[in-house]
Amino acid sequence: MRSNHGPSSTLALLAPVLVSLAGLLIVACGGGGGAPIIQDPDPDPIPFGIDTRPTLATLAFPIDNAAVQAVDRERAFSNLSFSRPVYLSDAGDGTDWLYVVEQGGTIYVFPNDDDVESADVFLDLSAGAQGPVSRASNEEGLLGLCFDPDYANNGYFYVHYSVSSPRRSIIARYTATFPQQGPPSASAGTFLQILSVAQPESNHNAGMLEFGPDGMLYVGFGDGGSGGDPHGTIGNGQDTQTLLGSMLRIDVEGATVQQPYSVPADNPYVGNAAVLDEIWAYGLRNPWRFSFDANTGDLLLGDVGQGAREEISLVRRGENLGWRIREGATDYNVPPGGVPAGLREPIVDYPRSLGTTVVGGYVYRGQDVPSLRGVYVYGDYGSGRIWGLTHDEGALVANEQIQQLSQLCSFGEDERGELYAVSLSGTIHRFVEPSGTTAPPFPALLSDTGLFSDLATLTPVAGLIEYEVNAPLWSDGAFKRRWIAVPNGERITFSSGSPWSFPVGTVLVKHFELELTVGDPSSRRRLETRALIHETQGWAGYTWRWNDQQTDALLLTDALDETFQIQDAAAPGGEREQTWTYPSRTDCLQCHTEPAGWVLSVRTGQLNRDRDFLAATDNQLRTWNHIGLFTSDIGAATAHEAWADPDDLTATLQERSRAYLASNCAGCHLQGGTAPGNLDLRWSVPNAALGAIGVAPAQGGLGLSAPQIIVGGAKERSVLWERMRRQDGTRMPRLGTSEVHGTAVDLIGQWIDGL
Repeated sequence: MRSNHGPSSTLALLAPVLVSLAGLLIVACGGGGGAPIIQDPDPDPIPFGIDTRPTLATLAFPIDNAAVQAVDRERAFSNLSFSRPVYLSDAGDGTDWLYVVEQGGTIYVFPNDDDVESADVFLDLSAGAQGPVSRASNEEGLLGLCFDPDYANNGYFYVHYSVSSPRRSIIARYTATFPQQGPPSASAGTFLQILSVAQPESNHNAGMLEFGPDGMLYVGFGDGGSGGDPHGTIGNGQDTQTLLGSMLRIDVEGATVQQPYSVPADNPYVGNAAVLDEIWAYGLRNPWRFSFDANTGDLLLGDVGQGAREEISLVRRGENLGWRIREGATDYNVPPGGVPAGLREPIVDYPRSLGTTVVGGYVYRGQDVPSLRGVYVYGDYGSGRIWGLTHDEGALVANEQIQQLSQLCSFGEDERGELYAVSLSGTIHRFVEPSGTTAPPFPALLSDTGLFSDLATLTPVAGLIEYEVNAPLWSDGAFKRRWIAVPNGERITFSSGSPWSFPVGTVLVKHFELELTVGDPSSRRRLETRALIHETQGWAGYTWRWNDQQTDALLLTDALDETFQIQDAAAPGGEREQTWTYPSRTDCLQCHTEPAGWVLSVRTGQLNRDRDFLAATDNQLRTWNHIGLFTSDIGAATAHEAWADPDDLTATLQERSRAYLASNCAGCHLQGGTAPGNLDLRWSVPNAALGAIGVAPAQGGLGLSAPQIIVGGAKERSVLWERMRRQDGTRMPRLGTSEVHGTAVDLIGQWIDGL
């Protein structure tokens, strides 16, 4: 097997011996007159890749969130006024159209231009248009809107509205059309019912629905109404045999009349007869508005209280938010056995003296108001107060009033992540950075980040250290470069066989280029440069897309697809199309997760290898240890694991295959990971403990004969191998790649056949 350690590791073992010999020479020459003649050989004549730790140049990333402070507010789209608007949204399709929902049943669309003169009807479901929407009471009507992740291609969007006779809530899908000129529009005739839920009362309909970063549709339902949740012996909030009082998570991809949705297999209560499969979390009273943090994916929700407390909560998988046992952080209707353990406490709750109807908002991730960056903005309909909140994994850090707006009923975002407030009186408002503030903006151009001293040559600034990995992640054939920046005076906590821990302020950079003519390096096109940054509130990912001139890259706020024509002699006709997907900020955090250690490539097994540092070729761990990047001396590189290069034919088939699976799959498929099932593909796990060999697939057999996740000796019956070679919705990995990695399919196939 090829060594990943290099000759320097042998010298590291000899170093203590050489030092001891040097000491003996000094003692032996010590008693005579005059200065001793010491012949002290260099204890380690192999040079290090970097001799001393470089001082990191100043980067332009605002790592620390500014203190929560008041901001200014102004009227947006002053020429427009709506009738009881309850929501504003963009479609995430790159067009920058904005959509406003009126409670009476009409959705309007208009360009995101402050001088716009009028809005066009996008969809009319109002009674005046003989539509189904009923607003017989104050809390009924057209209440929610969200757009399919693939809306730009399929035109699908989803609404949440009330109907009468009998009273119920409807989740429905409609389909928009996109004329070459003018705004999109949709017909009521494109209706497809996804879900219908009977409503015993006219209030607490909630109304929000939104796609999560996982592509699933999340729907919030209130407890059925009246007061005090009087339905049933324990109330709908605690009754897990009803969808009321719950947050639902369903899969609507490929919805049909016969099967309008399916239940994701990794929903928390699948297989538990005591809880409906659709339920993601429960214990809700009236979750009027919720949202996902565009950076972290956190689900934050405002739940309207009964008569004493209003609350903002972080919602996690399988949790009980407490209603009607608790109202906010106080007891409300405690059962005889007492308050059960494990209830999710709110991040913050406030009394009726401050407001009467909480309105959940968004974590601000835009550019125009730097002082709000990373702040969760929410408010109250009754008092009009608007607050800014920061938290640490659900623990309150700060909460301050930042503005006020009469009849505040909702918040909304545009494609740039800029935040708007909606007043039921008919107006839309935006937030403005106060004059005289000094909060730094987040760099919109790669040239503004301070990462590179010369973008044309991608010359990094001082202190930005380039590195290479043993088993690269497959990225559709792209060529990549990688760098790390560790804040001056800070160090990495090293671990030999598990993820490392990085100080706040650490920045990891990855750059992608694609050959437009396969095999011709001169045809490489710069696609994107990403940064994974350890901010005070956790890790966040950012993507800058290179411009057509290849001179700079622009920060993206959402995912984006771009298609390239590739000259490839192996393709039919010598040419093929390849679609490249630029990830959104939440896409980054789907792989970079806490169970995976947040950082995927910078770990022992990946970096334990030689690289050319220009000054010298050296083992990366040896050099990093020498310059003091670790909190303690890690010793010789040979003492630690080193993953194989999957393309290295001198390594064993087992080593090459397991390194590929560890790099490409184990970020999700590991103990406690985000993927469903018990598959654990980490490098250190023995074959017998993978949870794969001889194990029936929980996600379906893909039509294979007698399938298992891995059938030793039979790749054709192995779901893992089959998923790797597919390009449809069953392929793996599902995120970040669309091209089949042919050599990896062959490698894993050979490994399975040899088991």
